[in-house]
Amino acid sequence: MKKEYLKTPFQLGGITLPNNIFYSPLAGCSDFPFRKMAARFRPGLMFCEMVKMEALIRYDRNTLRILDYDASMRPIGAQLCGSNASIAGQAAKIIEELGFDSLDFNCGCPVDKVTKDGSGSGMLKNIDLIGDILSNMVAAVKIPVTVKIRAGWDEDSIVVEEITKIAEKAGAKAIAVHGRTREQGYTGPANWDFIKRAVAARNSILVIGNGDVFSKEKAEEMFEYTGCDAVLVSRGTLGSPWIAEEIIDHLRGIPGKQRAIEERKKALLEHLDYMLSYYPDEKTVLEMRKVGCWYIKDSFGTKRFRGFISKGQSINEIKKLIAEFPVGDQVLDAV
Repeated sequence: MKKEYLKTPFQLGGITLPNNIFYSPLAGCSDFPFRKMAARFRPGLMFCEMVKMEALIRYDRNTLRILDYDASMRPIGAQLCGSNASIAGQAAKIIEELGFDSLDFNCGCPVDKVTKDGSGSGMLKNIDLIGDILSNMVAAVKIPVTVKIRAGWDEDSIVVEEITKIAEKAGAKAIAVHGRTREQGYTGPANWDFIKRAVAARNSILVIGNGDVFSKEKAEEMFEYTGCDAVLVSRGTLGSPWIAEEIIDHLRGIPGKQRAIEERKKALLEHLDYMLSYYPDEKTVLEMRKVGCWYIKDSFGTKRFRGFISKGQSINEIKKLIAEFPVGDQVLDAV
């Protein structure tokens, strides 16, 4: 029964992916070191952080830096946001020329600095423009184009079915539906009924479910409840780069293993090494204040650890904090 949900391989347009468990682009989180760590656990597809079309066509140095990747991360996707249809094809072409395997158009980011110009989830107020932008992207490239949406701007303007049909007509190969509105932000539970509605509305476009997948069991529940074709894990990847492996094993009926605190500490130190090979020490120290809290959670001493690491001033100090974090017979449940 579980094996019916897992697809290995999985076809997305003209490309063949190893499986249908994907990792979201997460602004400020899914950077190069994060993806180096995640790649070891073989998600079917992962993404660089979202970038703006306007900055990309200017070949902005910081934007191109966000799009760094290496061969270990394949299959790798890029995600664009913006509301200017006239540059959508040009931006898409640059992504293809950079060697990405797929391209996603973001219509879901809820933050004000993105929505203020109609980008991100601001696009949910102008759904015909979503079709225009997708059509221009599809016409410009050979790689598969997908779109990620929220269910609507608010509960009074749910547009899941309409955008699903628009995206399909525009030639998008998949639509990822986050089961929240823009108004919700990240509060309250994700409503998977919205994903189910996209599945019911589509003819051929693939539907990717997104929202509140923090465990292998929740991934299975999403497949079963919604009938989606793939699952996109977002915040559930933070501190659990192995969640794709856990989900795949679970769907194959392979018993999951528990991850002791010592194993999480080891993974955090490996993540730290990836950061040190990519960032200057000063930036690594700042980033570790965030990343360290992803891995060390839900156990004795966590609050104290977070307090210390948030004030860490050097790499050696951070390594010492990790090494001294309490261990014993405490075990964290596998995701």
